[in-house]
Amino acid sequence: MVSFDNMTKSELARTGYQTDAARDHNWVLLEALGVEMLRGDIRDLDSLLDASSGCDYLIHTAAQPAVTISMEDPLLDQATNVMGTLHVLEAARRHDVPVASCATIHVYGNWVNDTLDETETRYVREPAAIAEDEPTMRGYLTPLHASKASAEHYVSVYASTYGVRAASFRLTGIYGSRQLGGEDHGWVANFAIRNMLGWPVTVFGTGKQVRDVIYATDVVEAFLAFFENGEAGIYNIGGGTESAISLLECITLLDDLTGRKTDVRMEDARFGDLKYFICDISRAREKLSWEPRIRPAEGVPMLIEWAENNRHLFSGGDSTALSTGHEGADE
Repeated sequence: MVSFDNMTKSELARTGYQTDAARDHNWVLLEALGVEMLRGDIRDLDSLLDASSGCDYLIHTAAQPAVTISMEDPLLDQATNVMGTLHVLEAARRHDVPVASCATIHVYGNWVNDTLDETETRYVREPAAIAEDEPTMRGYLTPLHASKASAEHYVSVYASTYGVRAASFRLTGIYGSRQLGGEDHGWVANFAIRNMLGWPVTVFGTGKQVRDVIYATDVVEAFLAFFENGEAGIYNIGGGTESAISLLECITLLDDLTGRKTDVRMEDARFGDLKYFICDISRAREKLSWEPRIRPAEGVPMLIEWAENNRHLFSGGDSTALSTGHEGADE
């Protein structure tokens, strides 16, 4: 197994964590497990071609994942998400191997916001789940919407034009142990880490935003299912209706599990926020013989335990960042 990572610190630098220690944590762990760790950037095609030579399949998880960063630096967003994905697809084509690429539910746009009702703790809609054939790129859009949708189009083009067995996984909110969630991305982990440290969380909007969160190991199982059984195409990969949780409900779950009250600060909603998404995962069930197994009641405690055991990665960071734990419902 080979890992190809540019080890950027740009997102972590905004968190208040011990940036260097946090950045190296998973690298050291994977290296100890025998993974060949290569430092490189998917924007460098030649390096990527060399690193991927001899691989049986490619899993493309590298990305600029945050709406906020895409608005601040659209050129970085485009270069990473569009050209980077094109390079990965080209590597798959030249090496004649299958590839699964991480897209996002943001490709749908945020038209879903106009279909919602609300309860005391969450937004709701009928039907609850949203399938792959629903409209995409509608509503108030940001550079992240454009780059991730463009990348997904390239996945489809490489499948149809070159016969690459390529899948685009429209992923919802991933969380799990060893996730270094911060203010721009990875909200479940960010909430858990801030609850542990007693740092405040700023929630943009009502806090009723909903995601069908999915534990990281279930995503790994989806990758394996595609390479073993799947055909090229687009798949919603999320927790489904049984794993749907709002920001407010997640905070309550954390408070109940840890016995610590989260310091929540409410602010106005952010531009482009998607208030609700629950994946219809019927296609993945049918074509990949896959479905998620770990629900939030099981997964969140595992995340908390890992954070508690690795407190040194987070405490003692840049104190100027401690009060900026901003969360809408980015993935």
